[in-house]
Amino acid sequence: MEILKLAANDLNCLIQAIRSEGYQLFGPILHNGAITYGEIETSTDLPQGWTDQQEAGQYRVERRNDKAHFGYAVGPHSWKQFLQLPQRQLWSASRSGEDVQILEIEEPPVKLAFLGVRSCELHAIAIQDRVLAQGDYANSSYKARRAQLFTIAVECTTAAKTCFCTSMNTGPQVQLPSDLVITEVLTSDTHFFLIRCGSPQGNRVLKQLPTVDASEKEKQEGQAAVQQAENQVSNGSRSFDSSDLKTLLYRNYDNPNWDKVAERCLSCANCTMACPTCFCSTVEDTTDLTGNEAQRWERWDSCFTAELSYLSGGPVRADTRSRYRQWMTHKLATWYDQFDSSGCVGCGRCITWCPVGIDITEEIQNIRAQEQK
Repeated sequence: MEILKLAANDLNCLIQAIRSEGYQLFGPILHNGAITYGEIETSTDLPQGWTDQQEAGQYRVERRNDKAHFGYAVGPHSWKQFLQLPQRQLWSASRSGEDVQILEIEEPPVKLAFLGVRSCELHAIAIQDRVLAQGDYANSSYKARRAQLFTIAVECTTAAKTCFCTSMNTGPQVQLPSDLVITEVLTSDTHFFLIRCGSPQGNRVLKQLPTVDASEKEKQEGQAAVQQAENQVSNGSRSFDSSDLKTLLYRNYDNPNWDKVAERCLSCANCTMACPTCFCSTVEDTTDLTGNEAQRWERWDSCFTAELSYLSGGPVRADTRSRYRQWMTHKLATWYDQFDSSGCVGCGRCITWCPVGIDITEEIQNIRAQEQK
């Protein structure tokens, strides 16, 4: 595969080339004390020179000692906010006398481009594709937004302490197809991007950039940068063997550890909101005081809410113990039966953004330890 070199000062050329193709471009921005995703118009919108420090229940941004554009891990938000919208109107209805008119809400077509998609996030999008765009019950909004998506993946060269992508086989090197893939290389005397394309759309953008062939030395520098991130994850405290997670959890529905984690869990649903693969949603119907106007809305929901499993007579999962067990067992075990893959990509967001610092990798180890007693 051809690997080209783009000077760091020419990164804005990439951004403008994508925008000139009619895409609405989103990427990392520094906002409200966190690195989140927002619209990108120029390279100055990127969080250049910033990084993040993460631990269980802890997150902060701080200055780097260099000018890296992508020198951070992942923030509180995932790309699903642009594909599976947090809320959207499905239809509206109006009554005039005995006549009722129902109008389906049609979303205008949109061309989205994502800059800075990490390998774990490409895996997350692929998982959501299986859930929301394939099969007999596709989400029409997601499917339409996904169809024209242009992705610019970025290989990780730094990792957070909460990352465990190597345990889930999802990173840090980009493994899945992306229109473009870039690797940021920054040393004491040079700063550039290695770039390769993975689609005709990516090739069309690539031809508009002032690139040159990358030398073997530059390619090796890129490989070393990614290897550094992989070593950080693999040698970290959250690295574990994930090969038997499905059978492990199937054997432990009544493990005492579920009671212990329930004593800490707030059922706040932060983990599911931050998770890039959680897809639970609900619908809400509203009417005005006259009863002549009505609307139906779809919005994100969570298996940590009592209402999600509510049936006639009450919720199926009435306590925190059953809800946490449902979330973790579904994510790591029953997801395989439904969608032929794990529902976890090892991004670590659920660990960072849990208010009480519950760590899914720690809970796996706790269950394994309890089982061996």
